[in-house]
Amino acid sequence: VQLQAFGGGLVQAGGSLRLSCAASGRSFSTNTMAWFRQAPGKEREFVAWINWSGSAYYADSVKGRFTVSRDNAKNTVSLQMNSLKPEDTAVYFCAAGLKLAYRNEAYRNEAYNYWGRGTQVTVSS
Repeated sequence: VQLQAFGGGLVQAGGSLRLSCAASGRSFSTNTMAWFRQAPGKEREFVAWINWSGSAYYADSVKGRFTVSRDNAKNTVSLQMNSLKPEDTAVYFCAAGLKLAYRNEAYRNEAYNYWGRGTQVTVSS
């Protein structure tokens, strides 16, 4: 199983970026997929998850600015990021394969079996 995230880059504060993550090796159409991020010198933190039916949940820091979506037919998950701030600068990771034991804690790092390699997002002030 592989997860490949892409779409990162350099953007000015207030701008937008769209990240996508393509999964291969198995289908995640019935499983929760998520985005996390890790800023320099900080621990990896939860950004958003989306379940098989399209229900989503966001970290307070991105609520109202970021939107997670998925295409089950293409086995992809995306993250539309608007009104970006310098504090959004981080490496963004996609995750999939929610562990049954964490089905009610999909915001935890340890909740997922599979991780992508990450894509860098840099927001300049």
